[in-house]
Amino acid sequence: MTVHFIGAGPGAADLITVRGRDLLARCPVCLYAGSIVPPEMLAWCPRDARLVNTAPMTLDEIEAEYLAAHARGQDVARLHSGDLSVFSAVAEQVRRLERHGIPYTLTPGVPAFAAAAAVLGRELTVPEMAQSVVLTRTPPARRSLSTWQFNPSKKLSPS
Repeated sequence: MTVHFIGAGPGAADLITVRGRDLLARCPVCLYAGSIVPPEMLAWCPRDARLVNTAPMTLDEIEAEYLAAHARGQDVARLHSGDLSVFSAVAEQVRRLERHGIPYTLTPGVPAFAAAAAVLGRELTVPEMAQSVVLTRTPPARRSLSTWQFNPSKKLSPS
């Protein structure tokens, strides 16, 4: 039994990875974030799969689902929005799985910033302009992006 964390991508059902889609198709249990995962993705789950919307659930309730599936010997597809490597809630779940000795895998999703660049028809790093992409999450009360401005010398600086 394994819990497979799957990044669902930026919100378009056809932007899930092939690996993620294939894992969904073979897992008899699927836990998904119903408030942010496109329902069309659930069509890839087996017809008789146990589908559990985790949006209203606590971490303890989600852990109980993992333990129940483990007891039945059933693999679990854990479908998260976006990409698992940034701003996800995977770490807190993984800690609990490790405590119980339950194996897991991580399948990345298409990150929203990559999808946004595609929609805009632009790359994020352009020679002579920007060679780095910085992902950050700061509480709004402490810093606002509106206080930063682009400097003609091609550097971001506080205003």
